[in-house]
Amino acid sequence: MSIDFLGLKDRRALVTGATQGVGAAVVEALVAAGARVVAAARNVPASQDAIYVAADLSTPEGCQHLCDRLLETLGGVDILVHVLGGSSAPAGGFAALQDQHWHREFDLNLMPAVRIDRRLVPEMLRHGAGVIIHVTSIQSKLPLPGSTTAYAAAKAALSTYSKSLSKEVTPQGIRVLRVSPGWVETEAALRLAQRLADEAGTDYDGGKQIIMDSLGGIPLGRPAKPQEVADLIAFLASPRAAAITGTEVIIDGGTVATV
Repeated sequence: MSIDFLGLKDRRALVTGATQGVGAAVVEALVAAGARVVAAARNVPASQDAIYVAADLSTPEGCQHLCDRLLETLGGVDILVHVLGGSSAPAGGFAALQDQHWHREFDLNLMPAVRIDRRLVPEMLRHGAGVIIHVTSIQSKLPLPGSTTAYAAAKAALSTYSKSLSKEVTPQGIRVLRVSPGWVETEAALRLAQRLADEAGTDYDGGKQIIMDSLGGIPLGRPAKPQEVADLIAFLASPRAAAITGTEVIIDGGTVATV
């Protein structure tokens, strides 16, 4: 298979949340497809297959630094992939969430995409081409009240923002999409499954089953792999998906049971 099978050779890409899980897999997929990738994360890995920029994207200053470095390095961008996200809010339901927890979830899951898009999309518009992919979550549709209320709300806000952006810029040549994963077997997910297994006195597979049960089951019988999500994102970023914009593509093994 040609390295340019997806038509991404020499495309300039930015990936956030790029050193673990889905983000790391996206970097690998885009580099393998021939793209020139700037990868953003809090810490730069020792082994590098892209141009890594260390930045705290939960702050305006971190987003500004990343955009400055990208423009210095690549001169512009053709593909934006916003993978950064996560939750540090405590469990315990709505009453356990204080203002600082809400602010933290939105500063991590919504505002980096807003700030980076605001800086970089105008350059895309000047060229009349580009692709923006926001990684959301099925939690925006299936929040877990005991633990993910604020995270789910922030991802829902990201989804709404993304849809609005697509309506504004798609007529000017910029495709905007959302990729909504369910449970993905990342490093963090592995740790969570093992912790739940230890607490329940079972093994790792038992811990995985606890998580799947909390989601109402996964018909596929397993979580998605980071590479599977990355392959979807690489396809959507490519010219092979040129007619796809303004929509959300769910990759959850069938977890969301409604139409």
